[in-house]
Amino acid sequence: MRVQIAERHCDVPDEVLDRTQQQIDRLAKYQPRASAAEVVYSEEKLTRKIEVIIHIDGSEAVVAHADAPAFRAALDQVVDRLRRQLRKQRERRRDHKAPPLSKGVEAE
Repeated sequence: MRVQIAERHCDVPDEVLDRTQQQIDRLAKYQPRASAAEVVYSEEKLTRKIEVIIHIDGSEAVVAHADAPAFRAALDQVVDRLRRQLRKQRERRRDHKAPPLSKGVEAE
């Protein structure tokens, strides 16, 4: 998955940027069709904000936001939210599939 990171009106430490890359790459196991991710770091007074948009082939993008006093805490929050959203999206798609044809033939 291609990860694009932007910093708006702030300086993000390199260790947080590396952790961001690792965490976003791990999210690919929940949605294998995810093609790209956009991460935007911003800062307003004492609040650090993160917005992540994950683009999925053939589906709508998944968006999550988080605010915290530190970038690392905000990153953990947004990754948890994305993980929850991606898992729920995948379960919904899996639950609505029709039963295999072999089971339908056996019932007759």
